[in-house]
This record gives sequence, structure tokens and C-alpha cells, in this order.
Amino acid sequence: MERCHLLIRSAKVIDGTGAPATKGDIAVEGARIAAIGDLSDWRADETIDATGLAIAPGFIDDHTHDDSAVLAERDMTKKVSQGVTSVVAGNCGISLAPLSPKGPLPPPFPLLDREGVDYFPTIEGYAQALERTPPALNIGLLTGHGNLRVAAMGEDLERAANGAEIDDMGQRLAAALDQGSLGLSTGLGYPNCWDATTDELIGIAKHMKGKVGALFCSHMRDESDQVLAAVEETLEIGRRAETAVVISHHKCSGTSNWGRSTETLAAIEAAAQSQAVALDVYPYTASSTVLMAEYMVEADDVMVTYSDPHPEAAGRHLAEIAAEWGCSEHEAVDRLHPAGAIYWSMDEADIERIIAYSRTMIGSDGLPGAPHPHPRLWGTFPRVLARYVRERGVLSLEEAVHRMTGLTAQTFGLKDRGTLAPGHFADIVIFDPASVRDRATFEQPKQTAEGIVLVLVNGTPVWRDGAHSGATPGAFLARAS
Repeated sequence: MERCHLLIRSAKVIDGTGAPATKGDIAVEGARIAAIGDLSDWRADETIDATGLAIAPGFIDDHTHDDSAVLAERDMTKKVSQGVTSVVAGNCGISLAPLSPKGPLPPPFPLLDREGVDYFPTIEGYAQALERTPPALNIGLLTGHGNLRVAAMGEDLERAANGAEIDDMGQRLAAALDQGSLGLSTGLGYPNCWDATTDELIGIAKHMKGKVGALFCSHMRDESDQVLAAVEETLEIGRRAETAVVISHHKCSGTSNWGRSTETLAAIEAAAQSQAVALDVYPYTASSTVLMAEYMVEADDVMVTYSDPHPEAAGRHLAEIAAEWGCSEHEAVDRLHPAGAIYWSMDEADIERIIAYSRTMIGSDGLPGAPHPHPRLWGTFPRVLARYVRERGVLSLEEAVHRMTGLTAQTFGLKDRGTLAPGHFADIVIFDPASVRDRATFEQPKQTAEGIVLVLVNGTPVWRDGAHSGATPGAFLARAS
């Protein structure tokens, strides 16, 4: 007779590969899965009857800005309550490491934490901090292109880097990769990186050659009128640098660009025949980032998520604020700065088309520092299961789980995670497929989901029956070399 510390019986097992679900039992011993199948002869310290429930690998949020949140809010309720057991941070060209800032940092760095944070000079130092004070979930970190620019170019960022600076950035990236960074991220839609040329990015990214599994993850140069050209530039960088590409939070912004996902996805699929490429998306028609007049052009509506000089503006629509102040919306933006915002600019048909595409992963792109955040921070993964599986039928349940688990683990090289198999880490979520849903809204964004029954991280329960266990068993996920 076999024994384990936790035995889950009679579940609908969705293994993360996209294969049809099966009915079975799962045994967990220590941090790993001991066995899967008919385990009627096993005994355990604790047995859970999961009849009528689905069991899946813990969801992996591949696009986050949780770099500092995992240290400041170790419970990470906003994520584990969704069934998320691992996150990838350091996206959009900004990361908490490696960086030793000598003064105030330009936007979009405040997205990591508006109150100011302690940056880490090395990836190794960041990993050690997580080891000392682990969070409730696992975290991997990309290296921000913006970090490399600040380190090599100081405050003189409104220009292209020269050859010596490009080499300096490349060497810094190589060192970060050797310490466990998952790859390079860009934020080409932000002023601190607008002037970076394609050749600059290729010159830096070439330092990933030979670093097995390292990725080039790009918030592209444009996601509106020039979106197709931006996709092609991103793919060109991957080809010329000989590295795998992830297109971040893919979208087609602005009414004049609605429907163009047919063009962008066709270009991605054509490229995927000869190079490694993937993408991610969040399941909403509104984006969120710093408040900038440039981003208002393509938005039908704008809501403020935070404002340092006017904190009372958080959660209010920009048009209402401007009317109240008796000024134009552009003048209101100037008065609100520094600030963040939500922008309604996308079409639901494009969102569904991108979600349905086989190379698409799910990433929240949530911003934990805002007092009134976009609801994607709390609701992304249950929303996919509720809206795009159960209600809209865009994905089957098994395929949706694959996009949130196995595909992501495979793309980012997260060894022994993302699928349910004996010997793999016991990152597990049990949920009710009939009732799981997001409750976070644009008006009330900080709400936990319904239907998430149990969440295990490395074999330890962190979320159970609507409450956090208090456990913090998370680990730093270094690039597998």
C-alpha cells in the first residue's frame, strides 16, 4: 500500500497538454506529484473528494509586473485566488533587476511601484531576496531593455545607442542570463526606448545566442496603425538574433485597426514555419499603463487608475474629471501627472480571434501598484474559463488550460511545471468548471474569483475555499541552462 501526504480523488483531470480530460486520482508527496490514475489502494494524511471538480496544473501568468509585489505582498492573493501558481515578471522593458539607479527613473518604471522600491544590481541578488522571504507563488524574471539602457546610457535616452553602448548592454544581458534571467523584454512603446533602433535590439539580443531557452519578449513599437510593421520588426529581430520571440499583449488598438488581427496572425503564422514565435493576450478590450496624451488618440474612453497629485481621481473617467475642472482632457492629463490609466481601444472580435490562435498564451499584464487597477489583475484566468470557454465557446476547457499552463511552461522553459505528471512539481488548481468566474470589474477591480476551490504551490495549499492559507512556498524560477 502506497502513502502520500495529500490524495485528491475522483477529479476531472486536465493535464495541461491539451489532451481530453480523464477521471482519476492524484497523489502529492512533498513538493511533487507522486502518481496519477486509479489510486484506490493509496492512503494519505489528507484525502480530498474532488467529484464534479476539475484539477489542472496551476495557471502560469506569463506577462506580469509583479517584480516588487512578490516581495511586498508575499501572500499574492490577487494571483493565487485565480489559481495562478507561477508568474513571469520583468515585462515591457522594465525589471527590478539588474539595475543600480543613480536617480529618479523615467516612465514606465513607476509601474513597478509608485512608492519607490529597492532595485537589485543583479538577478542573483533578486533571487536571494526571494529565497529569504519567499512569496506564495513561483516567479521568473525577464531582464528589461529599459534597465540596460539606463545602465549604459544614463539619462541620455532620447537617442539611439552607439556601438559601445550596445555591446555594454549585451554584456549585461549575458550576465543576467547566466544568473537565471529568462530573457530580454522590451517596452518600445514608451519614451525611454522609442529611439532604440532595430539594429540596437538585434545587437543586444545576439548575446542570447547559446543561452538555451532565452527569449526575446517584446512590447512592440506600435500596436495601432503600424501594428503589422511592428510585428514584422519583432520577427526580424528574432530571426537575425537567432532567438525565440514572444509578442507581448497582442492587440490592434483604435477603431481604424479593428479586424487587423487577421493580418497580424497570418504574419506570425507564416514566420512560425521557420522560427520560434509565440504571443500572449489578456481577455479584455481595455488596456492599462501610464497616463499619456499619446495613448488617448486611439481610446474611446479613459479611466484614471492613480494620480499622485490627485489621488481622489483614481477610478474616475477622464472626461468627467475634465468637465468638473472646466478644462480640456489634455489639460486634465497634465494636471493629473504622474498618473496611470485604463484605455478602451480594442474590439472583442480581435480578442476572440487572438485567443483562439493556437500559439497564444494568457497573461494578465496586471499593474499591482495602482489603487484602482484594471480588473485583469484579479480576474484574467477565471475570465478565460467563464467567458471564452463556458459562455462563448472560443476554446475547449482542455485547450484553455493548455494555453494557461503547458504551452507557457514549454515556451519559457519552466522545467517540470505546467503539466500534471508523476515527478512534476505539485503546482495544482482545483476548480468548478460549471461556476468558475471572475468577479473583478472596472468599477470594483479588487475582487477574488468564484469557483477556485484549492490551489497548491510546490505541494503546499495556499488558497482554500475562498481564503488564503498564509503559506508562502514559492520559488525563484531560473532559466534552465
